[in-house]
Amino acid sequence: MTRYVVDAPTLVHIVSVGLQVRPGHQLVAPNAVRAEALQLLYERVRRGELAEDEALQLHERLTEVKMRLLGDRVPRRTAWHIAHDHEWDAIRDAEYLAVAKLQADALVTVDESLARGAEGIVPLASLDALTTIP
Repeated sequence: MTRYVVDAPTLVHIVSVGLQVRPGHQLVAPNAVRAEALQLLYERVRRGELAEDEALQLHERLTEVKMRLLGDRVPRRTAWHIAHDHEWDAIRDAEYLAVAKLQADALVTVDESLARGAEGIVPLASLDALTTIP
């Protein structure tokens, strides 16, 4: 089984385009991923980019995506160290990298900033990796 960490923008993208994750792959993420994804949908509605009913349908779909959610003290402490060592202002991105470092084979993200931050810390994989045979 190949394990991939996905962040909130990637989770929203997965449900928006109807991407089917290949059986045998497991998605993992920090506990907050679904709340962050809901926030992204809400922001798109507020900006007029998405109708409310569409956003709520996407939210329903993202809650159905099978994922292992992590949030115990080891990933949180690892996130702290990653953010501190790289002098980042926030912990959010470091949480995804910590989960990837501890529990996954690679990070899959559509967020270019997160992808740049992951360089040299955790392996990256493309969206296509989610739909290919491991």
